[in-house]
Amino acid sequence: MHLRAVVRGVGHYLPQRIVENSEFEESIDTSDDWIRSRSGIERRHFAASDETTSDLATHAARNALADAGLEPNDIDAIVLATSTADLTFPSAATMVQNKLGMTRGFAFDVQAVCAGFVFALSNANALILSGQAKRVLVIGAETFSRILDMKDRGTCVLFGDGAGALLLEAQEGTGSNDDRGILSTDLNSDGRYKDILYVDGGVSTNTTGVLKMQGKEVFRHAVEKLATTAHTALEKVGMTGADVDWIVPHQANIRIIKGTANRMKVPMERVIVTVQDHGNTSAASIPLALSVGKAEGRIKPGQLVVTEAIGGGLAWGAVVLRW
Repeated sequence: MHLRAVVRGVGHYLPQRIVENSEFEESIDTSDDWIRSRSGIERRHFAASDETTSDLATHAARNALADAGLEPNDIDAIVLATSTADLTFPSAATMVQNKLGMTRGFAFDVQAVCAGFVFALSNANALILSGQAKRVLVIGAETFSRILDMKDRGTCVLFGDGAGALLLEAQEGTGSNDDRGILSTDLNSDGRYKDILYVDGGVSTNTTGVLKMQGKEVFRHAVEKLATTAHTALEKVGMTGADVDWIVPHQANIRIIKGTANRMKVPMERVIVTVQDHGNTSAASIPLALSVGKAEGRIKPGQLVVTEAIGGGLAWGAVVLRW
């Protein structure tokens, strides 16, 4: 028997408040044209003042469960990727567990910033392959609007709030690349680059802090590292960009997305792009894009999907899966 972690369901959730680019023109020196030309972003969603990350995650989880036709207590584990958990502790994942009414199994958070969902997906895959869980909810959820400096035009216009979820289930495969499910993963980090993307506060410094980013440096690292990790993950199963039906990248910036696709020699027609409507939702961006891609009828069973992301740390990685 060769176990595979197969996608059984997918769902997402976006807060009701939509913030168009023009809204920023009232408070900072920017414009709709400036934001679109540099990022591809047209709008994003911001959570309401009484909405937390675990709230967004719970909505997305329920939608993924409904898509799979399963109930909360059919799940063995929740792995939630976030950098904006409700509290220092307990984990947002255990809050989601409670809100779902799930009274069995276990739940924990993963923090790898924008690469968080790739890291969470890899961890969930390992849980399934090791036999520790049969079904795992993998969620990416963020309320990045809470850690933005709204006077810093280089960062505040780029990020949004949202959540997406995948439900992975252990299924028997043949061990070939034709199997549905996760085929390979590749994870990386390098702490030397902390200062190009970070939040200048935290628990042990007794401050909250806001997001700080050196945009040009992040861009310089992003395209090369994303293309490399995607190629590495594909090489592990003897594949190339030519075998890929869809790239579903971290939705940070349209120029990064296009640059990575070009290096992978995959046309943009085979890239799921949602950055224009959601902005950069950090760990939520890949599951959001997967859910939208499926809802729009583009991602279909049997297709080969590559996800790749990079975030603060720096941390980056990729997952190859057959839908």
